[in-house]
Amino acid sequence: MADAVRILICVSGGIAAYKVAALASSLAQSHYHVEVAMTAAATRFIGPATFEGLTGHRVHLDIWEHPAEATQPRHIQLPAQADLVLVAPASADSLAKLAGGLADDLVSTLLLATDIKKLLLAPAMNETMWNHPATQANIRRLRDWGVAMIGPESGWQACRTIGQGRMSEPDAILAAVEEKLRSIRG
Repeated sequence: MADAVRILICVSGGIAAYKVAALASSLAQSHYHVEVAMTAAATRFIGPATFEGLTGHRVHLDIWEHPAEATQPRHIQLPAQADLVLVAPASADSLAKLAGGLADDLVSTLLLATDIKKLLLAPAMNETMWNHPATQANIRRLRDWGVAMIGPESGWQACRTIGQGRMSEPDAILAAVEEKLRSIRG
């Protein structure tokens, strides 16, 4: 697996994080080298042990963890080694941080160290949050920079409403990952 395509999944806080477990499993079964970085909020929805079991790799939680093992700072090393960086779910918070250049945790810091061409976002949030002018401005800014996105879709949301903001299903994200990898490789 030494020459396997490396995918770094950044999981931000949101109920859709449970879907990312199925996606990580599908990617690993497709022989991708999958690593996961999580925000503190993400760990409130799904545990790191789930991703460790599915990917076979330690989950990255803190910018300061295991510094002696790294040849570069973790937030530089992880995106540099990845062929693709996927943010799923990409919460309103993670989108705002990226669009505003805010880096206050491992995930937001490594996203700023990621080449935009290698980045794929899968937004997920409540419909009202998705439609908020601030979120829409952040989406426009990120798209203007060339950041690729899949979704969100319309459908049932955890807040018991139906609307735009539901994260795309794992199979659709897997297809988007494969398409993005093809475009990166030219």
